[in-house]
Amino acid sequence: MPFHSNFRFRFRFRCSRPLFLILYFLPFVLSLLQLRLTPASAIQFPCKPPQNSYPFCNSSLPISFRARSLISLLTLPEKIQFLCNNFTGIPRLGIPPYQWWSESLHGIATNGPGISFNGTIKSATMFPQVLNTAASFNRSLWFRIASAVAVEARAMYNSGQAGLTFWAPNINIFRDPRWGRGQETPGEDPLLASAYAVEYVKGFQGQDESDSVVIGYADRDRRVLEEDGGTRLMLSACCKHFTAYDLEKWGNYSRYSFNAVVTEQDMADTYQPPFKSCIQHGKASCLMCSYNSINGIPACSRADFLQQARKDWGFSGYITSDCDAVATIYEYQFYAKTAYDAVADALKAGVDINCGTYMLYNTAFAIEKGRLQEEDVDRALQNLVTVLFRLGFFDGDPLKGNFGRLGSQDVCTKEHQGLALEAARQGIVLLKNDKKFLPLNKNDVSSLAIIGPGASTSSQLLGGYSGIPCRAKNYVEGLQKYIKKTSCVHGCLDVACESNSTFDEALLVAEASDYVILVVGLDLTQETEDRDRVTLLLPGKQMELVSMVAAVSKRPLIVVLTGGGPVDVSFAKGDPRIASILWVGYPGEAGGEALAQVVFGDYNPGGRLPMTWYPESFTKIPMNDMNMRANPSRRYPGRTYRFYTEEPVYHFGHGLSYTDYTYKLLSVPNQLSLLRFMKSGAGKRELYQTEAGVEYIATDELLSCEMLSFSVQISVMNMGHMDGSHVVMVYSKASRAVDGAPEKQLVGFSRVHIRAFGATEMSIEVDPCEHLSFANEHGQRILTLGEHILVVGDLEHSLLIAT
Repeated sequence: MPFHSNFRFRFRFRCSRPLFLILYFLPFVLSLLQLRLTPASAIQFPCKPPQNSYPFCNSSLPISFRARSLISLLTLPEKIQFLCNNFTGIPRLGIPPYQWWSESLHGIATNGPGISFNGTIKSATMFPQVLNTAASFNRSLWFRIASAVAVEARAMYNSGQAGLTFWAPNINIFRDPRWGRGQETPGEDPLLASAYAVEYVKGFQGQDESDSVVIGYADRDRRVLEEDGGTRLMLSACCKHFTAYDLEKWGNYSRYSFNAVVTEQDMADTYQPPFKSCIQHGKASCLMCSYNSINGIPACSRADFLQQARKDWGFSGYITSDCDAVATIYEYQFYAKTAYDAVADALKAGVDINCGTYMLYNTAFAIEKGRLQEEDVDRALQNLVTVLFRLGFFDGDPLKGNFGRLGSQDVCTKEHQGLALEAARQGIVLLKNDKKFLPLNKNDVSSLAIIGPGASTSSQLLGGYSGIPCRAKNYVEGLQKYIKKTSCVHGCLDVACESNSTFDEALLVAEASDYVILVVGLDLTQETEDRDRVTLLLPGKQMELVSMVAAVSKRPLIVVLTGGGPVDVSFAKGDPRIASILWVGYPGEAGGEALAQVVFGDYNPGGRLPMTWYPESFTKIPMNDMNMRANPSRRYPGRTYRFYTEEPVYHFGHGLSYTDYTYKLLSVPNQLSLLRFMKSGAGKRELYQTEAGVEYIATDELLSCEMLSFSVQISVMNMGHMDGSHVVMVYSKASRAVDGAPEKQLVGFSRVHIRAFGATEMSIEVDPCEHLSFANEHGQRILTLGEHILVVGDLEHSLLIAT
């Protein structure tokens, strides 16, 4: 979501009057002036005396009644004002301006105009980028991070420096390794992305891990408050970008005009599951439609998708467009004939608010032309203001409410700093460690060279959608806590590394040092919003730098890879002069300290890759091809670990440790019978067959999937001398080839801590309808009969599904 001033639309105004242009851009100017002239500490809220006598200000009344009461008092122009993210307020009712757009992807970010760091709160805790956090495969960690970000966000709201509605998380599937925003996502697997979405939304909106709603702070003041308008909210989280959005700018393709051609099969079992989970189980209060079209219809005009979210998935909240995505319906997608047609299409499809001004300036025309009714606007307003009521926006002074005690003392706390460090450590992935080169013993290291263009810059830690960190320490600062005699040189002038003019200095330092750590990889000049990559290799001459340093170093190198996108490091993977490779991604403000603790053995790494790392040859595959499944007839290898048929550089789920772990299956069923759970009954068994003759049943024809669920009980043993935090992953695969079935798919995961030479027992719940099924060509989830193989590490277990 870019700032409007950076948005590259080819506006085709039908009116050349200068007054129109002045009016069009006036809200942006006023918004900027408001941000700069309004004291950050002056929190604005409605329902102050004497306007608190309105029924919508009476917090004892049902939310639905209060929402209808407010809407009934509005004129049509006032209603339309609500349809813009920069709501200018209604003074006669005592309703102040409100900015809907704030960002909180992995900490409070500066991207949204609703955020200001110019008040009493000057910084916020910057946790690892989402892809790093996903690499921990730790649900409770995700929840704790979201809860901590929420506390800081609410504290900033109380200080007049933030809103209550935040547009995170980004739960799109990291489908193509070149995508510039893949770093913002939980990775390539729909089950992993779904689990992350649920934990983030629950933690951020104020629910506890058992789905109760937290009205208060921490564990001191919990209670559940249900109303007919929905549960009360601490803050509002938003599932974005709905849907099949994962291309920025590649070749002649742009996210603003891209038409994603997606099969029903891929939509059902890849692109939609994270959003369904975010809504059904996370209970998100916001959904954002994306820029792109899906099969010829702009996402913000897809009434079928938007209404599916409400009617089938139980969505109760507001739907926003991505910023200027309503404008793209007309200006870039050419789907609508006029600007007011675009607005009518979006509102009637189910969009409630436009990030931008297209609805602000065109809704009245749409009504005048008969394309909209005022009732359509009222419906949108009911969704919008209901969320504000759930947030307590109309309950009077927020400083006297449940979260009123939160302030600057709750931001950048010792607790949050510790959590940022723990998250950074858990997200680091050890990709290679020949002959157990790591960890280093600091007493054996006389001198250390740290080489790389991003080794000594804090900005390298954060990634996209970041704010001002509390106390960021770069990689050099973290390593210097262990080894005082360190030398740091950049090697390249910048991450692009287009010149080798500074290589000589790096070679001299490397040759003179006892050990060498090379920090190479990506940063936001290579991958970010509106910028996709064209290569999977290290940028510029970075590969040359690594090889040349390896040739002069006394000992094998430690290579540290930054950035979110996968990199083809086959050259380093197979080079004996490179002993260890660590992926740190964008580890947040504590990344420097976390890396040092891993390198010197104060923390045993346990992160796993949440995405496949492909070879450079993958770039021959068109990025605009949305198909997930392989197609040998056109030499298409498929995407992600579920369908990719060639050998990757590193597999999804790959990650080493300083210790070894073994598994033992304690309890898992050998057979499941579906007969008594089939809707048609024992006398009319409705089974189908694939072309290969494999029998299957549609999961929606089973009476109860929950009663079919079972546990996989596992004993995990730490065979090494170090305590470790270990990720257990259970996969499934069908024993017989079925067209369209995944090569394998993740069934469940859990992160457990095991002491040295110790063991622990754990269980992973399996729902056959969800975890052992996949979508057929019609988008229907099916469960094949016969043998399914459950895989845990190097163990396999046969499970027979029969009728």
